[in-house]
Amino acid sequence: DTVGVFQIESRAQMSMLPRLRPREFYDLVVEVAIVRPGPIQGGMVHPYLKARELKRQMERAHSAEPFPLEHPRLREALERTLGVPIFQEQVMQIAMIAAGFTPGMADDLRRSMAAWKRKGGVHRFEEPLKQGMKANGYPAEFADRIFQQMLGFGEYGFPESHAHSFALLAYASSWLKCHEPACFLASLLNSLPMGFYTASQLVQDARRHGVRVLPIDVTHSDHDCTLEGPAEHLLPAKGLPRPQQPQPAVRLGLCLVGSLGKSAADRLVLARAASPFSTTEDLALRAQLSQQDVQALAAADALASLSGHRRQQMWDAAAQHSAPALLRDVPVLEAPLALPAAPEGEEILFDYAATGLTLRRHPLALLRPRLARWRLQTALQLVATPHGRQVRACGIVTVRQRPGTAKGTMFVTLEDETGPVNVIVWPAMVDRWRNALLRSQLLAVEGLWQCSVPEGGHAHATTSGQAPAVVRHLVAQRFKDLTPLLGRMAQALQGSRDFH
Repeated sequence: DTVGVFQIESRAQMSMLPRLRPREFYDLVVEVAIVRPGPIQGGMVHPYLKARELKRQMERAHSAEPFPLEHPRLREALERTLGVPIFQEQVMQIAMIAAGFTPGMADDLRRSMAAWKRKGGVHRFEEPLKQGMKANGYPAEFADRIFQQMLGFGEYGFPESHAHSFALLAYASSWLKCHEPACFLASLLNSLPMGFYTASQLVQDARRHGVRVLPIDVTHSDHDCTLEGPAEHLLPAKGLPRPQQPQPAVRLGLCLVGSLGKSAADRLVLARAASPFSTTEDLALRAQLSQQDVQALAAADALASLSGHRRQQMWDAAAQHSAPALLRDVPVLEAPLALPAAPEGEEILFDYAATGLTLRRHPLALLRPRLARWRLQTALQLVATPHGRQVRACGIVTVRQRPGTAKGTMFVTLEDETGPVNVIVWPAMVDRWRNALLRSQLLAVEGLWQCSVPEGGHAHATTSGQAPAVVRHLVAQRFKDLTPLLGRMAQALQGSRDFH
């Protein structure tokens, strides 16, 4: 459950976490480093997971024996990662211990690995490494495996010190998401753009975790997103454990109004501090906002407390024409015009167009009656679906990933009103359904539902007293592009974030 968490928020990390199951800080150091092209292409992931499960079996048996290593002479270099080299520093140690490299040669090797794909890098160390290991009695197969892992690091591998600092930030992020989710959301929104997730996805995830999110409002919002609520909501409640502490609400900030400049937002906040605004006209005059500024606020539904619904806000904003300096502070008195409110679908469309998110219903909630007739299940319904069932799902495409280490496999994330659905698309399916996969915003998928506890998960659940983590995927077999159902919403929604 790591949406928005530093370094462990990707699909690959989300899949690895239930398998590696970090319990100690160093486990998180390995977690951060192992989902990288270097360890993956170097074939280090599965051997480490296998060694990890063996270590846990020894712990459950209360074994006092040291962890068995394939080559005990390398214990100094490899014991901390259970015999599998994960970090650049370990490769340097192996070269010095097993192949007789001098410290200078080992540092040259490190520099070559850090140079990634530059020609003539790691390969020039192949013969010295293999000959040195052979002379010291190591099998040729082991020497070749170590060199292949070095080549993997040439793609991208972490120094251990780097992984330590990243793991500390991942731990702090996880702690905040768990114990202070409102603060976590506000901080992430104020740091955008960043990471894998848009403001809309972050807000929806936080709301599913019980965080109350309040709309942008010129009578309350600062430039940044802030925490808001009665004083007792901002102080720890006596006698309650931290996860049960009442959470403040998150007030969305003026920074989310796309076309409103920071200077205009600052003038607005400064004018409001002097005295509350009485009308939209009062706001425009005292904050010295241009007509474009007021229209941007109206489009974002930020004038609701002064003008009412969005159509009325837009009408009032249109009345704020630029005036000569002599008349700038003179109010205009005319009878107000009452307009009817827009339908819900139109309000949601304008929300996405102005701020990239909505606090109203998810677009798929409006389409759900039709989708249900087509037997398209929600993400929440799929959670309760047994492993191996043939299912259909549908959602807005938020992420497409096709990493080079996946050998042509594509990973797609769909989002509906109840949460995300993770889809695996094998290479043959990518080629066959390319148009629907790459062009659709609203995608329906039919396939095989996979719902499994990673190896060792049951034992972990028994010893920890917690339910085991479950990895859920939809292995795709057929696709259908349903983007036309979105109508004008398709233009307002942000496109998917695509990674390679």
